[in-house]
Amino acid sequence: MKLTIRQVFFIVLVLGLFMMTLRPIADPDFWWHLRTGQFIIQTHTIPHTDPFSYTMVGKPWITHEWLSEILIYALFQLGSYGLPIFTFSIFITVAFLLAYLRSPAETRPYVAGFVLLLGSVATAPTWGVRPQMVSLLLASLFLFLLDGYRRNENLYFLVPLPLIMLVWVNLHAGYFLGLVLICIFIAGGLTDLLLSGFLKREQVLHVPNLKPILTLCITLGVCVLATLVNPNGVLIIIYPFQTLTSSSMQQFIQEWFSPDFHQLMWQPLAWLILALIGIGMLNKKYISTTNILLTIGFGYAALISMRNIPFFALAAIPVLAEQIGSLINIHSTVYAPGRLFRLFVPILLVGILLITCLRFIQVVQEQPRTEAENFPKTAVDWLQNNAPAGNLFNSYNWGGYLIWRLFPQYRVYIDGRADVYGDAFIVDYLSIYNAEPGWEDKLNTQDIQTVLVESDAPLAIALRQSPAWHVSFSDKQSTIFIK
Repeated sequence: MKLTIRQVFFIVLVLGLFMMTLRPIADPDFWWHLRTGQFIIQTHTIPHTDPFSYTMVGKPWITHEWLSEILIYALFQLGSYGLPIFTFSIFITVAFLLAYLRSPAETRPYVAGFVLLLGSVATAPTWGVRPQMVSLLLASLFLFLLDGYRRNENLYFLVPLPLIMLVWVNLHAGYFLGLVLICIFIAGGLTDLLLSGFLKREQVLHVPNLKPILTLCITLGVCVLATLVNPNGVLIIIYPFQTLTSSSMQQFIQEWFSPDFHQLMWQPLAWLILALIGIGMLNKKYISTTNILLTIGFGYAALISMRNIPFFALAAIPVLAEQIGSLINIHSTVYAPGRLFRLFVPILLVGILLITCLRFIQVVQEQPRTEAENFPKTAVDWLQNNAPAGNLFNSYNWGGYLIWRLFPQYRVYIDGRADVYGDAFIVDYLSIYNAEPGWEDKLNTQDIQTVLVESDAPLAIALRQSPAWHVSFSDKQSTIFIK
């Protein structure tokens, strides 16, 4: 098969993007997702109350990611850590390729490819084997279909949306984003309709009509009904608002913080934002109202919280590609490849494919080291072998790992399911962890006999000075105290 330069560029782009997404699992929540998937498969029940902690045992738990957790555990059973890493890298790659395909055809592959890489690098710190990546993929698919409908007004693009929503609502609470996207497209259409009434016909690039807006409203209603098909019923509608209004999540959980542009990893996001502003100032090309609403809305959300940055990139990539493409005219004629090119291409593609495979193997081989560096693997081995009695107090970031390694032998004090524990409990946990006045009384009240925290944690320093506690295990990373 003869490949053109454009086709070779696209193949290299896809493989390069996929290779970028490959990384060992370091997300602290991965472990309790893994255990939950195992729990559901083994018990054939979806938990509606907390089974993993002794502090919140029996408290209602909206298991909104249950289907993702089954997927993660099934992948783990079939292919250890390698298959989940591979699968979620595919999810991320496809999500960004859909954004690339939403870029104007005349900007592909070169301009759109460059913008795609910039948008991808800007979101790279948020990637991982986590249910949020499923929402990233489905949000990108929603945008692709809604954008197709906006351009063509063909119902073919809208028919899949309720079916996708039916699955999405059982995969992750990010399903709510799908409803928001439909609302934005409705708002964009209504805005264009209102503007067309004030402007002269020749000033309006696309004269809208009410029919597609009403069709989107009907689609929105059907998608809302689809969200009710889940094990949690109407509670799933309330859950996103509870998460967004949780003060403890906003104050204490890092991925809810605004991006810190002093950190190198967030510099590409700054470049993406500045490119949108700079190119927009140089350009007089019309941008659709819907794209303006998407870019501004998700841009604001990205500046408020790091976890929203990937969705901003999905909105921004086609806009920036279109704006750059109108300023830079890269000749798109497909030339017949020369003989030297035909000889070189197979070597290039095989080489890149080989590098991608080697990178995947390297990432899988790095997984044990990543686990040991980020989680108290050796300390947990000690707990399994020595099994000290009594309740265990643990660090927040390690709770999920302890659930995977120690449940049901031990139940945790706290883990990454902040919605289960609530704001007041998390504040109380932090008062103990930071060894604030009264921390000893709180440990005594809850009959805590074992403490596992970072070796340099404020609580660890205080426990070393207390005659009531002694060190049973310690390394540079973690320390176990026994009362």
